Amino acid sequence: MCSVLAYCSPVADKELFKDLLSRTASRGPDMSEIYDTGKGLMGFNRLSIMGLTVSGMQPFRYHGNACICNGELYGFRPLKKYLEELGYEFFSDSDCEILLPLYERLGTSLFGFLNAEFALVIFDEKAGSFIAARDPIGIRPLYYGYDKEGAILFASEPKSLTGVCEKIRPFPPGHYYKDGSFICYHNPADDYSPVEEEDLETICGQIHDLLVKGIKTRLDSDTPVGFLLSGGLDSSLVCGVAATYLDSPLETFSIGMDKDAIDLKYAREVADYIHSSHHEVIITKDDVINALEPVIAALGTYDITTIRASIGMYLVCKWIHENTDIRVILTGEISDELFGYKYTDFAPDAEEFQKEARKRIREIHMYDVLRADRCISVNSLEARVPFGDLAFVDYVMGIDPQKKMNHYGIGKYLLRHAFEKDALIPHNILMREKAAFSDAVGHSLKDDLCEYAESLYTDSEFEEKIQQYGHAAPFTKESLLYREIFEKYYPGQSEMVTDFWMPNRSWEGCDVNDPSARVLSNYGESGV
Repeated sequence: MCSVLAYCSPVADKELFKDLLSRTASRGPDMSEIYDTGKGLMGFNRLSIMGLTVSGMQPFRYHGNACICNGELYGFRPLKKYLEELGYEFFSDSDCEILLPLYERLGTSLFGFLNAEFALVIFDEKAGSFIAARDPIGIRPLYYGYDKEGAILFASEPKSLTGVCEKIRPFPPGHYYKDGSFICYHNPADDYSPVEEEDLETICGQIHDLLVKGIKTRLDSDTPVGFLLSGGLDSSLVCGVAATYLDSPLETFSIGMDKDAIDLKYAREVADYIHSSHHEVIITKDDVINALEPVIAALGTYDITTIRASIGMYLVCKWIHENTDIRVILTGEISDELFGYKYTDFAPDAEEFQKEARKRIREIHMYDVLRADRCISVNSLEARVPFGDLAFVDYVMGIDPQKKMNHYGIGKYLLRHAFEKDALIPHNILMREKAAFSDAVGHSLKDDLCEYAESLYTDSEFEEKIQQYGHAAPFTKESLLYREIFEKYYPGQSEMVTDFWMPNRSWEGCDVNDPSARVLSNYGESGV
């Protein structure tokens, strides 16, 4: 993972800019550089993944233009070869070096052309202005704000903008910024095409092939790759597919509480089945409580379920950083948003199911994707998310939602059935209902957090304190604790997150006051 920063003002203070860039040094610990365009400053913190020599350092410059990009451009090698045949010369093995030649040929059409996870800023010398863009899912983070004089700033994380920008906003995924406007080039929540196939086997075959392709393309790295393996369906499938393409055993990692981890045994079963080199990280109540503040400081959110799920991910990635030479991590995020959560079993009809999926995909950059990015990048690692492959997302979003609803006695049936013939993972894992990640790390994780928050406030203190919040007001002592820590690091910036990630309370069976699937009547065997 890397970080980008751009201060689009000819009078930007360079010493201030250095301080702002240094706040995200953990994203790019290998090297930092600041470039003065004459119209503003561009900064880059590098984590070397592709093209490990100094020649791969950014900003890249070409014909007077400059580019900084936190991204992975999948399938870039044939593109690079094509550009070389056209006469372009390259000086590194970095995938991102092809961006400026592509921009020279395609202009802003470049962004819709890429198969990539990216957040970038380009300085166009001829226009004398800056252009910024972000991938359609929002897998790579980007934020923006304005200084007191109205100059715009772009940054990988909001911490680089605090104290300079009155309001910090997430850069909208699937958009580019040019000449003061944000222009949508692709919105996967709306821009998908309906899948015409009626046959379930054909649909599942497409799901299979597109996901396999998405996983395979994300294995390309000049540094070691690792895999988070929770023991649930999504991470197990990523590991199972990857194991068929890599020559050496996968390095897999799981985490669990010391007394009631649900998924460790299932992760171990998958690891044994695919013959991975498996590592288990065991944590205690003290580990959880001590991690709470650094996790919220890294995340930039107050959302309950995001924070709960982040603690385990943060601690396992911290262990990976401290004990291995791995730099790239593959994860299983974005599957639930596409195929359904436990709570979407309560969707009253197909239209409501699809409406909810569209909402989740539109907002996921503020929740699960944010969690994966921050927990991994704060530990100087890079996250890759195969379920976020755009061709895969567009296809699954276009499937008739009636077929995606749970008519099969088990959630996410289409995904499960798509891989049933391959036997890439144990059949009982393929067909197992997974617990939510924070619950799977251990039911006690959530209980310990609630108990800790309960000890900090009396009932009257709680009622008094929540009155100060208008937007996304805390509604439990746990959520108040998270909000107070959030405000310590990001004062007045709650609108960076839309609201709490909760089941759809308008549906019968979903009117609950806790985001955990444990409170739903259909939780059943998920936590066993």
